[in-house]
Amino acid sequence: MTRTDWRNGWLEGIAHIPSPNFGPRPEGARIDLAVIHSISLPPGEYGGDEIERLFTNTLDWTAHPYFEQIRGLEVSAHFVIRRDGRIQQFVSVLDRAWHAGRSSWCGRDNCNDYAIGIELEGLEDHPFDRPQYDALVDLLARIDAQWPLAGVTGHEHVAPGRKRDPGSAFDWATMRARMGWGERVRFPTHVAAG
Repeated sequence: MTRTDWRNGWLEGIAHIPSPNFGPRPEGARIDLAVIHSISLPPGEYGGDEIERLFTNTLDWTAHPYFEQIRGLEVSAHFVIRRDGRIQQFVSVLDRAWHAGRSSWCGRDNCNDYAIGIELEGLEDHPFDRPQYDALVDLLARIDAQWPLAGVTGHEHVAPGRKRDPGSAFDWATMRARMGWGERVRFPTHVAAG
């Protein structure tokens, strides 16, 4: 892993699907947090192109009854990791993706300003697949080599009471051990109650 893995905030060697849902980061923002999310559309269904369509504002709101509940939503994340471990990128890391909403981490509000949003294809409180963890370990290492991370946390931890993802089935302890960062990078110390 080298700095040449990145070009203008885009990771080379993975699928790029540019989303219109992004903005500039505040001037001088230090990118040092990764926020882990989970998403599936419709909930609990995997493998389709609905996530890409949501993040690119091309989702057919009439294609499934659930989509009426999110009609008009304009969101994005920097990365999505599919069930088979494939990584897709929607927003340059240098830009502000719209993934965390109202949020706070270690006394710093508005996590979107300084965080990288990573969506795992999945459903809160349901197990994630081994290829997803393998891809996440690799992605976090590549991010950290370019933008040293101070923390890796869940959406549920930066927006408690409002969000529950990635949920109780996400294996934080194993992720922390696999990254081998010790105390340098802060991970959640507990899983939020379901």
